[in-house]
Amino acid sequence: MNSLPRHPRKPAGHARSARTGLALCRRDLLRRAGAWAVVGAGAALLAPLPLTGCNRRGSGAGSAPAAADGSEPYTGSTFAFDTFCQFTVYGDSGAIAELGRLCNRYDQLFDLYDDASDIARINAAGGAPVEVDPATAEVIQAGIDWSAQSDGRFDITIGAVSTLWDFDEGVRPSDADIAAALPHVGWQNVNVSGTTVQLADASAKLDLGGIAKGFIADKLAEALRERGVESALLSLGGNILALGEKPDGSAWNIGIRDPNDPGGNTVVDTVSVRDASVVTSGLYERTFELDGQRYWHILDPRTGYPVATDVVSDTVISPASTAGDALSTTLFVAGIAAGQELADSYDGTAALFLDESNDETASSRWEELAAQ
Repeated sequence: MNSLPRHPRKPAGHARSARTGLALCRRDLLRRAGAWAVVGAGAALLAPLPLTGCNRRGSGAGSAPAAADGSEPYTGSTFAFDTFCQFTVYGDSGAIAELGRLCNRYDQLFDLYDDASDIARINAAGGAPVEVDPATAEVIQAGIDWSAQSDGRFDITIGAVSTLWDFDEGVRPSDADIAAALPHVGWQNVNVSGTTVQLADASAKLDLGGIAKGFIADKLAEALRERGVESALLSLGGNILALGEKPDGSAWNIGIRDPNDPGGNTVVDTVSVRDASVVTSGLYERTFELDGQRYWHILDPRTGYPVATDVVSDTVISPASTAGDALSTTLFVAGIAAGQELADSYDGTAALFLDESNDETASSRWEELAAQ
């Protein structure tokens, strides 16, 4: 779980083992993913919905069918955080426009590469205190909290290193540059007091790419609840959040995309959830090859290099998307065995791991939480 950079890099951060033997071998059947939301390596999509950027009633072309109880679904999409964000909302014709407005607002606040954003202003302040939007202070505090729990696996100050890499242009920083930047990675240098944020290390840099989309998904869901919406599905790249259940009382079906087919619709498994977040991160979301070596965008804050891991893709089911986003990144650094234990340590949380061979390993609560 893509701080929301124009060259998106999802840093390895903090807080997505014995095999459970789950029967997760339905790939041929699941290839007909058009009936489900799909989440996975690369941008997730709500397969039935056109990328229109506008809202449509359920009776409109390409939009979801009306619910059995007569509730109208409204669908739409916008482009933010370098990904397509797609929405299905039941019963509120004005909600789609509000979600688009909020996505634009958070994009402007958290974009690491926009000089006017709160994050860029903090990074450029040279250690001076910076007044920020309350939402910025809130997401940074959440990042601090997750970093503190992570045992070095997640760190919102990975920006000192992540900004040296460019996975779009295939830029690998020198070992000397990484070594010089690494001492400035340390979440302990971030202080939040009200809406004032200060970096104790003038050379530290925030990068919220490992937590921001999850935080935003939770904020969108919060805004929908305040409008009285009880049923919605939100997709922000690899982050999908299901608000409530479908109007007919059934669960939301979400397909997990094959990490070896990052731009396609091949699905390796499906989950059914109610009022839950499903976040998938994959090594193949953004990579480049240089001198025979492949580099991927998930960085280990302890080394400054792409994480060495046996995880190729992981999916986290959790009550909130902020937690799912941070945890999905953390689990890459933890690896499959430790990652299972880590997922089990959080209430209402489960994880599914795919390795290089596409073999699947699940934490202990996966079967329970993936079949609501």
